Amino acid sequence: MKLGWASLVATLSLIAVFATAYLLRGRRGEVNDATVAWERVVTPGALTTSHAFLEDRCTACHAPYVGVETARCVVCHANAASVLERQPTAFHADISTCVPCHSEHEGRAALMPPMDHSALAEIGLKRLSLSTAADDEGRLHGERVQYWIGEAHRLGRENPRLTLAEATLNCATCHQNDDPHFDLFGNSCSDCHGATSWSLPEFRHPSSASRDCAQCHQAPPSHYMGHFRMISQRVAGREHARVDQCFACHQTTSWTDIQRVGTYKHH
Repeated sequence: MKLGWASLVATLSLIAVFATAYLLRGRRGEVNDATVAWERVVTPGALTTSHAFLEDRCTACHAPYVGVETARCVVCHANAASVLERQPTAFHADISTCVPCHSEHEGRAALMPPMDHSALAEIGLKRLSLSTAADDEGRLHGERVQYWIGEAHRLGRENPRLTLAEATLNCATCHQNDDPHFDLFGNSCSDCHGATSWSLPEFRHPSSASRDCAQCHQAPPSHYMGHFRMISQRVAGREHARVDQCFACHQTTSWTDIQRVGTYKHH
């Protein structure tokens, strides 16, 4: 009986929305701001291309009286190996909500928004704070939260590029495989880098006359194969250059900026 009343209320509410939108449009079909606002309640906007097949299946994502449910996202994305098996995106396996970072109804050409590290950190801290058990595990979670918050305050003072939430993240858990420093600086990426851009305005590359490039840069795999002798050396006109003599062929402006050649791409 309760379900019947709920269905009736939902139906009447939907009829009221359509009726109001029709009345606001007027007899001549004029459109005003109020009309647009009401229409967006019913049709908030086109889905992205990848979700276009769900255009007429609202319940695939939305639940009545609740909104978007994570469980409904998981139905389609739980087996997304390309996401869950890659280090930079593997954290999705432990996230219990999708909406804070992913939005829809922004149009067919809409792209995924930039990574919101603050939202990710807030989700993690909230999950940890929910552990209120009196046992040792619960106490340990509480101590970790307090430790990370304390570290966040410290890093926030030392690095203005980070928000309080961002400073609680362990960058290495997602970016270790992309570390260009070869672990020489440890895992405290946030001591220098921000969460929105890895580039550092303060960084100044050593003089182009430097001969110690290999301290920071590692040659690509192709340089240790026949490709280096047959193509790379010949393009640069340095048939006798060794792989560790980066300065013999490359400029410090870009790896694809070859001396006396200019910008060159092998592939």
